[in-house]
Amino acid sequence: MPIVVEQLNDATCRDRQDLHKIYQDAPAWLFEPFTDGTQLIHKCLEDGALIAARFNDRLLGAARLQRHQDVWHLSQMCVRNVTRRRGVAERLVSEARKMATQHGAELKLLAPSGQLEAQALAAKLKLALEQA
Repeated sequence: MPIVVEQLNDATCRDRQDLHKIYQDAPAWLFEPFTDGTQLIHKCLEDGALIAARFNDRLLGAARLQRHQDVWHLSQMCVRNVTRRRGVAERLVSEARKMATQHGAELKLLAPSGQLEAQALAAKLKLALEQA
C-alpha cells in the first residue's frame, strides 16, 4: 500500500493522536512561531494548512502548507521517529510541489534562519529554502 498525502481537514481522534506522536520529539526550533506541537497542530488544523502522509490508516508525517498567490511555503515538516528514512518527507514534498504547480505557484521550504537541518533537507530535496 502506498503512502498517501492528503489535506487534513477533518482530523479524527486517531489522527490527532498520530499528529502528537509525529511532533513529540521534534526540535524546539521546528515549532516557531508556535510554542509547541499542540499549538501547531491546533492552529494548522483550524486554518486548513496541514498536509499529512498516511500509510495503512495511520499518519506517519505532517507539514504546514501555506498557500499564497505565487509562492507556497512548506514548513514544520516532521516524520514520526520510527518511520524516518523511508521516503515519507520526500513524498510530502513531492505532493506539495505537485499541488503548488497545479495552482501556478512555486513551492519553497520555509525555516528559521541558521538551521542546518533545514538547509540540508532543502538541498537533498532540490527545494528552494526561504529563511524566516
